[in-house]
Amino acid sequence: MEECCDKGIEWANKNRMCTSLPLISESRECSMTQVQCCHSQLEKQYCSDGIEFANVREECDSHLGENSTCEAEYFKICCYCCLLGKAAQVQGQSCEPNPKIGYQCGIVFRACCVKGQEGIDVSISDDAPKKEQVEISKEELDQEDPYLHDGCRGGGPCSQQCRDTGSSYVCSCFVGYQLQPDGVNCEDINECITGTHSCGIGQTCVNTLGSFRCQRDTSCGTGYELTDDSRCKDIDECETGTHNCPPDFICQNTPGSFRCRPKLQCMNGFIQDALGNCIDINECLSTNMPCPAGQICINTDGSYTCQRISPSCGRGYHLNEDGTRCVDVDECSSSNQPCGEGHVCINAPGNYRCECKSGYSFDVISRTCIDINECRRYPGRLCAHKCENTPGSYYCTCTMGFKLSTDGRSCEDLNECESSPCSQECANVYGSYQCYCRRGFQLSDIDGISCEDIDECALPTGGHICSFRCINIPGSFQCSCPSTGYRLAPNARNCQDIDECVAESHNCSFNETCFNIQGGFRCLSLECPENYRKSGDTRCERLPCNENKECQSLPLRITYYHLSFPTNIQVPTDIFRMGPSNAVPGDKILLSIISGNQEGFFTTKKVNNHSGIVVMQRQITEPRDLLLNIQMQLSRHGTVNTFIAKLFIFVSAQL
Repeated sequence: MEECCDKGIEWANKNRMCTSLPLISESRECSMTQVQCCHSQLEKQYCSDGIEFANVREECDSHLGENSTCEAEYFKICCYCCLLGKAAQVQGQSCEPNPKIGYQCGIVFRACCVKGQEGIDVSISDDAPKKEQVEISKEELDQEDPYLHDGCRGGGPCSQQCRDTGSSYVCSCFVGYQLQPDGVNCEDINECITGTHSCGIGQTCVNTLGSFRCQRDTSCGTGYELTDDSRCKDIDECETGTHNCPPDFICQNTPGSFRCRPKLQCMNGFIQDALGNCIDINECLSTNMPCPAGQICINTDGSYTCQRISPSCGRGYHLNEDGTRCVDVDECSSSNQPCGEGHVCINAPGNYRCECKSGYSFDVISRTCIDINECRRYPGRLCAHKCENTPGSYYCTCTMGFKLSTDGRSCEDLNECESSPCSQECANVYGSYQCYCRRGFQLSDIDGISCEDIDECALPTGGHICSFRCINIPGSFQCSCPSTGYRLAPNARNCQDIDECVAESHNCSFNETCFNIQGGFRCLSLECPENYRKSGDTRCERLPCNENKECQSLPLRITYYHLSFPTNIQVPTDIFRMGPSNAVPGDKILLSIISGNQEGFFTTKKVNNHSGIVVMQRQITEPRDLLLNIQMQLSRHGTVNTFIAKLFIFVSAQL
């Protein structure tokens, strides 16, 4: 492989081109190596020429390449990169290139930049006396040339890429190469062996320096040749002289082949065969008749002639306008009808016949055509519903609620609802329609079309629809509640009491307590009488009596209670229970109503020795407010104590 590469480099140095490269071996790998090394050497030569041109001319555009655009491309890249390095040196910028300009351009950039710094004269200017020249120290020289101690200066010891680490350097390789064990030189990676190529089916991988190429396996076929880039190129047999055309023929190249055309051209009316002979064309046998109608074609040498035909016509035929052929006489188109009235004249080739029109039959007695009554002759077979006879035909009709189909015989249902005959909703039925109403309406018994509002409030169940009052509206109803104290419930039928005390919509004063009742509220002022003190919101305790016998006869405690219920509740009903909070064995109580029961609505009942209840024994039919004073006498261990319960009873109207 090394010998193959050396031959490629030698050819590039000698000829400065890689075309017509003589291959020293039949080995495909050797051939590829020889070509790649030749191209790589050419790239180095073009790049060196570009750097030299930039150093001498200080520009790159005036260069005229001798060979291909490949030379111009590599020349200008290296020339431009060298100019950039020289410009950086002149402007006092760093000689470290920007990595974005590419590795190869960066090497040229740094080489030209550093070379410019090395050419600086570090001696004193000529204007000063030579004997006063001073020697520049190593530190000043390092400051003047920051790349002086760069291990990668001028490419460094690396064969391809070098990176200075300060104390040492690190070598790396271009894409397609790998670093050798010596850490300096790079060797080509054979992508074909490592399997990192991208060649598809039908292609063979051919390794090149730093890369690879894919070569077609199959041949191109007859008339084509394989190019260097694995493409099939047509072979011009006429140009290469590999055709077999006779001397009297001209070779014409075609894709993949060639054609031999005779030098001698035939005159009009003749066609040339494969041997170049001219053969007469029989124009009379062509698909397009060369002669006009009424004439026959006669072939001649190189041409043809047309001869007129004069036929004789029989009865019922006559010559056409050209007089070339016989055409039928249409007797039915003449002004005097050959057939009588009610008949139809039918022309035939050389003749005619008379027939009755459709819908008529021939009467042998009167020898005329009479109308056929199809409805009577074919009853129930022509029309789905009704059949009406007409002269020479008939037509079908449908009963009400149907319409005639497109076939003119069947009847299909008519959708009367499309014309909106009903006041609200319409349902089409077969042969008719039915009106119906929306919810809250009923169909009128008079016309069966109009919809009348249903008064839900007037129905037998109307009194149970709303808890207070029912208001009829078109198609529905609405429930209402008393104007004050109630609001309509979410079900839109019941009335809910408004708790003015919770909503703080009452007008009770600060010293009064708000008590909610059905449909309203009450403001109560709970004041303890003399000799009592308040021990809670609704309770008054007797003050100590200090051996005052009159005081000791007063109730020990007065408690206020509030009750609210509607009128006409079922009786008897227990409304209040009273007893000591802590019962002791041997307790006895006596429960009595001492005031507020003048009408006898309430009574008391003993449950056991330490409990009693207040019972409502008569219905209260009207709303009213009552105050019952209930007295409980508790006998415990020989001592009798009195307790008073004041019941505020608020009876509201039942909705």
